[in-house]
Amino acid sequence: MSYSQLRIVLLSNKLNGLFYGWRMVAASCALRVLGAGLHSFGFTVFFLPLSQDLNLNRTSTSLAFSLARAEGAIEGPIVGHLLDRYGPKPIMLAAALLMGVGYLLLSQVNSYVSFLIVYLGVISLAHAGGFMHAPMALINTWFIRQRARAITINSAAFGMGGVLIAPLLSVVVQMWGWRWGAAIGGVLFLAIGLPLGLTIRRSPESMGLLPDGDEVVRASPGADGATQPARAEINVTLAEALRSFAFWGSVLAAGIRNGSYHAISVHFVPLMVWKGLTQAEAVFLLSLYAFLGMAATLVLGWFADKANKPRLTAFILFIAAAAMFLPIVGSSF
Repeated sequence: MSYSQLRIVLLSNKLNGLFYGWRMVAASCALRVLGAGLHSFGFTVFFLPLSQDLNLNRTSTSLAFSLARAEGAIEGPIVGHLLDRYGPKPIMLAAALLMGVGYLLLSQVNSYVSFLIVYLGVISLAHAGGFMHAPMALINTWFIRQRARAITINSAAFGMGGVLIAPLLSVVVQMWGWRWGAAIGGVLFLAIGLPLGLTIRRSPESMGLLPDGDEVVRASPGADGATQPARAEINVTLAEALRSFAFWGSVLAAGIRNGSYHAISVHFVPLMVWKGLTQAEAVFLLSLYAFLGMAATLVLGWFADKANKPRLTAFILFIAAAAMFLPIVGSSF
C-alpha cells in the first residue's frame, strides 16, 4: 500500500470517529463476559447441584477443576504458538464452538466419567485459549501506547460476567435445575460467541492501520521516503525473555496468584454455604465479589499506563494476600 493510500485509510478511520481497535476491545470484552459468566463464575453455581445429582463428593468435583487448570497450563505454549501463526480469530471461533457443544453435552452427563470427558476433553480444552489467551493477544496487537488501558477494560469484562450473567444462571439453576442451566449456556455460546468471533480482525496492519490509531509520519529529510509509525515498540525474542528474571518472576507470581484465586472462586458458593449462608446469599456475594473486582481493575488500570508496573503489581498482590485471612476469621454475612 502506498503512502497516499495509507493516509486515506487513516483519514477515513479518524472521520468514523473511533479507532477500529476499540471495536476489537468491545468484541473481546463481550466474549469474556460470556465466558466468565457461564464458565469461570458459572462453575461454582453448578458445583453443589451437579455434585448432588451425580452423587459426587466435593473432592471429586474439585479434582475435575484442578485437572482442568493443569490442562490449561500444558496447552498454554501450544495455544501461544497457534496464536502467533494464525492469529486470535480461529482460536476464538473454535473455542466458542467447543464451549457451546461442550455445555450442551454437559447437560446430558449421567456419570463421573462422562462428566470428566466432557468437562476436560471439550469445555476446558477450549476456554483458556479462546476466552483468556486470545483476547489478550488481540489487545496486545492492536495497542502499544494505550495497551494498559485496553487490557484493563478487557480484564474488567471478566468481572462483568460475574455481575450480569452468574446471578441469572443461578436463578435458572434454582428454578429448572443445573442441566437446563448448562443447556442454555451452550446455546448462548453458539448464538452469541460465534458471531462475535467472526468480527475479529487479526491486526491493525491487516486493515492498513497502525496500533493505537497512530498516523504515519514521513521519514527524516534525506531518507528514501519510507514511512514509519509515530511510536515504535521494542521487540524481545523468546530466548531473551526466557533468560530474564522479569519473565520468570512474573510467571511465578501469576502462578501463585492464580492458584489462590481459582481455589477460592471455584469453591465460592460451597464455602459460603458451609459458612452458614443460603445459596441465594452466596450468589449475591459472588456477584458483589465480581463487581468489586471489576471496579478495582478499572480504577487501578487507569494508573497502569503512568505507574511503575512492577511496584503496582506487587502492591496489589500484597493487598490480595492480606484479604485471604478475612474469610478465615469471619463468618457473618
